[in-house]
Amino acid sequence: MKKAFLIGALLLIAASNAFAGNRTVIFDNTATEVAAAPAALATGEDLWVTLADLTKATKFVLKPQGVCRDELCFPIPKARKSAFLSAQGKVTWFNLSEFARLTKQPTAYDAEHLTWFFGPRPEEQNQFVSSLIAPNFRLPDANGKMRSLQEFRGKKVLLLTWASW
Repeated sequence: MKKAFLIGALLLIAASNAFAGNRTVIFDNTATEVAAAPAALATGEDLWVTLADLTKATKFVLKPQGVCRDELCFPIPKARKSAFLSAQGKVTWFNLSEFARLTKQPTAYDAEHLTWFFGPRPEEQNQFVSSLIAPNFRLPDANGKMRSLQEFRGKKVLLLTWASW
């Protein structure tokens, strides 16, 4: 119920922002309204945000060493600096879409509602891999009895999987 309410609220925010000409960024499952980029940057599906909006929407900050949040820092490739940053008058704009491509972060763009969604980066999606502990799941065994992986903790388990696609 909470999830359905959250999705409905986010869609309502996105729809009202589209009407007002604003942009909505959904990052870390939080919706943030950001300023519209100048016409020179508002081409294609890339999202350009001010440095203030970058921090407001993502908690990332532009520093000399790169784009950083807490201990995490991504250097901007010097040869591609213009793909990430653009000075328009007194305001510096940051290409959040290009940053997502750099960090291999999945994105989705809804042109009708002027909304960009940024999913978790690959290392966030697969955090369990670093621990080498598979997440718990439930599946029927060969006799149809539901089993969970947790039942076999401490024992050797061989999982065979396949897909037709």
